Amino acid sequence: MRHYLIVFFVLAFATPSLVSAESALSRFSELSNAGLLLLDSQGVPIISDHANQRFIPASTTKLVTAWLALKQWGEEHHFETLFFLDSDTNTLWVKGRGAPYQVSEELERIAKNLKQRGLPPISAIGLDSTFFQQGLVLPGSGGTNNPYDAVPSSLAANFNTVNIKKVNGKVVSAEPQTPLTAYAKSMSRRFKKGTLRVNTGRNPRDAEQYFAELLAAYLRQQGVRVAERVIWGQVPVETVFYQHRSSKSLAEIVRPMLKYSTNFIANQLILILSAETYQRPANAADVQRYMEETLANHFHWKDFTLKDGAGLSRANRLSPTQLVELVQAFRPWKHLLPEKERDVYAKSGTLNKVSTLAGFVVDNRQWKPFALMMNQAVPYKLRNRIARELVKTRKAH
Repeated sequence: MRHYLIVFFVLAFATPSLVSAESALSRFSELSNAGLLLLDSQGVPIISDHANQRFIPASTTKLVTAWLALKQWGEEHHFETLFFLDSDTNTLWVKGRGAPYQVSEELERIAKNLKQRGLPPISAIGLDSTFFQQGLVLPGSGGTNNPYDAVPSSLAANFNTVNIKKVNGKVVSAEPQTPLTAYAKSMSRRFKKGTLRVNTGRNPRDAEQYFAELLAAYLRQQGVRVAERVIWGQVPVETVFYQHRSSKSLAEIVRPMLKYSTNFIANQLILILSAETYQRPANAADVQRYMEETLANHFHWKDFTLKDGAGLSRANRLSPTQLVELVQAFRPWKHLLPEKERDVYAKSGTLNKVSTLAGFVVDNRQWKPFALMMNQAVPYKLRNRIARELVKTRKAH
């Protein structure tokens, strides 16, 4: 049936170059576990093959997360982190709300602003991480040291990764803008020489410890005396000492998330959305509930599963039809999509024996939504080759 459909559409609607024996669409027609849907700019199907079958979406799930975030907050939204000063104990309390882009430069900016507000010497840094459930690990997260396996946390620095190197046996920061902290130095036991970029581990407390150490280091650079003590708990005072607004807008966060497929940012976003919606600490069950209820209510979808915001879980299931509906809804923010090939603006997804791509192909200024989902071993660039051919695939008149 697949072979008939693809041959029919290629012969009827494609340009002559697409019907060659070497065409990517011909390769697609031979696959046993794949689906494809391409619409014209008016929403009329051009190619539809197994479009209602559910497949593992992999990182095309990030399109769902991006749409949910942009629909809820808008492009100009800026995330906030709250700082409180307990003058009785000289403790600087930080209440995290999951800000996903607290890189070194942002922490340095925070330290300067705290100094300008007259921050006194600090005897301890207190961390209120109750916005996320303690010990939170989302489905699909791997247990490796790789940066893409970084776990989420309500207080995070540098996407919960550490970048260090050894020079003549000495451990130094691999980033000039990032001070070397005790926690970062402790990671050096994992390698003997060269440069190492790893995540902060499976325990979110370690990530929060690293956040506190970096903040303290930047405060010391500003001349503020800060003790090494780090404590956890709920903020004991009510008055906000400093309310930090992230320098990057949501659009400026979503664009690189889609381009580089940053799992950490995607999961931070979906956790914040669920925590704000249900007014309780973000957790895995609420993430699934939030995604599935919101999408079902908006699109009237049935028979789909989404367990995380990054697309790491192999239990996730979407159909090409559902993904294309999502892409259509994403049209107001299509400028945030990366250009995968010439005239192909889309998000890719890759897992073992999973290769997906969803977004728009642009033909004569017409933005045509598509979703390609292959849940079997295929050549890595096949999805890009198919997308290039889709650009000029048109319906017969």
